[in-house]
Amino acid sequence: VYNHFKNAATQLVLSEQFLPILPPKQVEGQEAKTSETFYIFEPSKEEIVEALIPKSLKTQLFKALRDSVASEHGARMTAMHKATDNATELRDALKLQYNKARQAAITNEILEIVGGAEALAG
Repeated sequence: VYNHFKNAATQLVLSEQFLPILPPKQVEGQEAKTSETFYIFEPSKEEIVEALIPKSLKTQLFKALRDSVASEHGARMTAMHKATDNATELRDALKLQYNKARQAAITNEILEIVGGAEALAG
């Protein structure tokens, strides 16, 4: 069971059986292909299988680890992108709130100055 990397935003949980190695599945509607040809293996079939099974298992495990790491990086990248967008929105909202408060303070100061000038003139 591992995370299969589909793309940066999508990861799929996948379950694969590594051992025992099974023959490929047949497509429905097709007959099984059998060969009547006799092959001579050098070294023997058993020796070839003994050498290939560990390599196959190592390759499958490496693929699973690679996909899991790629999925983790994709999930982190997506999370950081969303966090950056949220921080930008928060910054913009706080900047707007600050500018409104600053403008209100400036308006109050101007009103006080105008009110004081009218009191002196009037």
